[in-house]
Amino acid sequence: MAQPGTSKSRAWLWILLAVIAIAVIYLVSHSHSAVPVRAARVARQDLVSSVSTNGKVEPIEDFQAHAPSAGVVDKLFVHLGEQVERGQQLIQMDATDAASKVASAEASLQASSASLMNMEHGGTQSERLTQQADLTAAQTEVRQAATSLASLKKLQAQGAASANEVALAQQHLTTAQARVAQLQAQEHNRYGSVDLSAQRAQVAESRSALSAAQSDYAGVDVRAPFAGTVYALPVAQYDFVEAGEALLNIADLNHLRIRAYFDEPEIGSLAAGQPVTITWPAKPNQVWHGHVEQAPTTIITYGTRNVGECLITVDDAHGDLLPNTNVTVKVTTLQRFNVLSLPREALHTDGAVNFVYKIVDDRLVRAPVQVGVVNLTRVEIAGGLKEGDLVALSATTEVDLTEGLKVKVVE
Repeated sequence: MAQPGTSKSRAWLWILLAVIAIAVIYLVSHSHSAVPVRAARVARQDLVSSVSTNGKVEPIEDFQAHAPSAGVVDKLFVHLGEQVERGQQLIQMDATDAASKVASAEASLQASSASLMNMEHGGTQSERLTQQADLTAAQTEVRQAATSLASLKKLQAQGAASANEVALAQQHLTTAQARVAQLQAQEHNRYGSVDLSAQRAQVAESRSALSAAQSDYAGVDVRAPFAGTVYALPVAQYDFVEAGEALLNIADLNHLRIRAYFDEPEIGSLAAGQPVTITWPAKPNQVWHGHVEQAPTTIITYGTRNVGECLITVDDAHGDLLPNTNVTVKVTTLQRFNVLSLPREALHTDGAVNFVYKIVDDRLVRAPVQVGVVNLTRVEIAGGLKEGDLVALSATTEVDLTEGLKVKVVE
């Protein structure tokens, strides 16, 4: 008769064996089940590679008028958004102060020029007349002294005049001759080169002051240097403005460009002539087009970024894109037409090797591929696959894709 303890041990043994058998059966059955995966076929498409950034719109031809001097806006002939023609009068400033400065500068130039002319001619007319009179008197005195000396010498020869009298007459003649020489020298060289240079500098300064005053006077009448649109008008009639303050801006809004800054890794793909699409949040349903006018030529620091400055010409601006607005630009750096491609998530890398997992007879086969253009969503397959090949994208479970894995394709 079997012992109760022995029977119980055997029962537990049978239970354990049954559990192990069930587990083995479960593992064996599931080891051969297919892993659900998403897949895509190699197909021909047009691929576009692009880079995007923000930029600021600026006119190619821009004119900003400034107040030539502090004063009042006397007349305002235009309004914001108005189309103006070349030479059209825009603003007139109060000219009273400017005219006064011109008159003062003209008087100063006339005075300094007259002084220079007088110095170059030996003095003023009155001074020259006085000097000529002095010279004539001195020359007369020389002639009289010479006659007196000659007479005394004759008398001395006759014993009627002493040697002392002759000596005094000789001294008087010498003094008179020296006086004549002095006056003659003053007539031709009254002012030295240093005096003349200083006065010429004064004339030049007066002439520059007059030119500046005339420029300011001309600036009170502001006219359009070219045809365009008034896109900024920060002043109103009778406003007082400081010297140099902006009065208005004019630009040809049909000829605009965008100054954009691209991060350093993107610069190498930019080149002149590449097509650009432009969007503006203020008009979300409108798109403008352009092209890269000048690719970045150097790296600069812009805030905390290392960027390259790129100039983009807007090709279809018609006054509907405003200066100084912030826009988004998308530069098409590369386009390929009718090429084999796959979703980018199908591509795997192992060092320098690119590969995908083809699905062949419901199993994964690792296939090395050559890659061409890559954008955000797709990759060009330049070699290693043919059109129609089925390639795994990812498993719908947490299973990793591996060589030989049995799979089933799901939507």
